Amino acid sequence: QVKLVESGGGLVQPGGSLRLSCADSGSRFTFTIASWFRQPPGKQHEFVARIASGGRINYEDSVKGRFTISRDNAKSTIFLQMNDLKPEDTAVYYCQGISANGSAYWGQGTQVTVSS
Repeated sequence: QVKLVESGGGLVQPGGSLRLSCADSGSRFTFTIASWFRQPPGKQHEFVARIASGGRINYEDSVKGRFTISRDNAKSTIFLQMNDLKPEDTAVYYCQGISANGSAYWGQGTQVTVSS
């Protein structure tokens, strides 16, 4: 059974950095497409970044140049390096994994709070 687990969230000051990780705690799920989404307080889910198995990467405009998505295929883990964090980046961050057969799985989320 696939269970994606995010880690690395926390409280950081504006301008700081965090690195989020997402991995399958069970059967070494292989990400065909891996994405990060976030849900700011009182708002809907929004797309942050995506990486496909072929290496194609997409970012939401507000995070371009500050966030970097990457993957470690050997460890079936994806990462989101977040630099120059802003208060508006405050949200619960979720990873989503899509398998080769199109099944989608979500993690439980990790809180990121950017505040002085």
